[in-house]
Amino acid sequence: MPTLLARNADVLVTMDDARRELRNAGLYAEDGFIKQVGPTAELPATADAVIDLTGQIVLPGFVNTHHHLNQTLTRNFPGAQNNNLFPWLKALYRAWARTDAEGSRASTLIGLAELAQSGCTTVFDHTYVFKNGNNVDCQIEAARDLGVRFHASRGSMSLGESKGGLPPDDCVEDEDFILKDSQRVIERYHDGKPGSMTQVVLAPCSPFSVTAELLKESARMARHYKVKLHTHLCETMDEERYTLERFQLRPVDWMETLGWLGDDVWFAHAIHVDDEEIAKFARTGCGAAHCPCSNMRLGSGIAPVKKYMAAGVKVGLGVDGSASNDSSNIIAEARQAMLLARLRLGLLPPEGPRKYMFLGPSHAVRAGEWMTAREALELATIGGARVLGRSDIGSLEAGKCADFFSLDLDTVAYAGALHDPVAAVLFCAPQQARHTVVHGRQIVRDGEIVTMDMRPVIGTHNRCAARLLEG
Repeated sequence: MPTLLARNADVLVTMDDARRELRNAGLYAEDGFIKQVGPTAELPATADAVIDLTGQIVLPGFVNTHHHLNQTLTRNFPGAQNNNLFPWLKALYRAWARTDAEGSRASTLIGLAELAQSGCTTVFDHTYVFKNGNNVDCQIEAARDLGVRFHASRGSMSLGESKGGLPPDDCVEDEDFILKDSQRVIERYHDGKPGSMTQVVLAPCSPFSVTAELLKESARMARHYKVKLHTHLCETMDEERYTLERFQLRPVDWMETLGWLGDDVWFAHAIHVDDEEIAKFARTGCGAAHCPCSNMRLGSGIAPVKKYMAAGVKVGLGVDGSASNDSSNIIAEARQAMLLARLRLGLLPPEGPRKYMFLGPSHAVRAGEWMTAREALELATIGGARVLGRSDIGSLEAGKCADFFSLDLDTVAYAGALHDPVAAVLFCAPQQARHTVVHGRQIVRDGEIVTMDMRPVIGTHNRCAARLLEG
């Protein structure tokens, strides 16, 4: 049984129920699970692997609840730099459909590596274009090779332009095949046990790219196999117009008619919702993946995250696809979540608060509207764990997975900010992880991926990306 000792951290953020922040502390783990967290002096003296965290802050591994890893191949895509969602998608659908197995593996590795280097240990990926040899299998294999905890989706698109959908007909799949392959992927790869490194999610893409029947059948299958459900929802006003015109219902109400509200469901973005819909999410247990950088990049809007939190809705962070964010840095995403919530606080209605609109944002009665650094860190850790339905990750305490990362505090970026090093992680410029550990295994050491040589991966990735652009 391999053991791990991480010791001498200047600060260790537990995110446990008491939200303890320990000084000169560390943790001890066996076989990937934490056995003890506390002051270094109280931990075992030796282990199979020892990490010295002197001068560093340690946090639970961040959880990414929404990504499109294959999109790293189309970062900064020239034809889609200044578009909102629908024209942006139309500019990119066929490029994504040309992604083959080689490109899919390379893009998955690149995205996961960038995430790991920013402290992410658990990743949900929403891939929904499976053409030209791309498949879930090569993505799961890539995640296993790198060593990141991976929730893979068997996503789907089935509603082409000729039937009223947004994607081109040659980018969608047959629904019978989608369901058959979904069953195959679940039966082959899903592991629901504590500490599992691979789980499968069924994730039809969006209200404007799949049929109602596929949404219903995907929900039935997911509940039969006890796996999670995910889709994009309430991302833009264009989507809302689409469901109103086609179904005479707003997106949330339409999804409710299809059996898509429940504690096994979470939605990406969830920006354009009213108070009644927020209450419906809270009542049914639906979660939300907040993707601030993408929402700003595409001009989609500002999700009411503080309202969600106040209502008890589960909220996690997602970096979203690397063609609408154009990075996979989850520390930067957490920082942006904090800042964007503060921007929303300062806006007049309809985006800002009505009740106290004539009181300044710093007035005491509005104190609860501010997104604090620690709240944003909660979204990135225990918030994401709750969204994915996992009780074994998200905090550093006995019995949970040994998933954590560290940041150097003795740096130019943090100089002058160490009176509160925890808040400095987000108030100051995002820094690269010094060490990242997943299930007791070191993935990043001294800022570099150590589970594989990334140099040839970068070369392959750039070659595959150029091929997509040329096409």
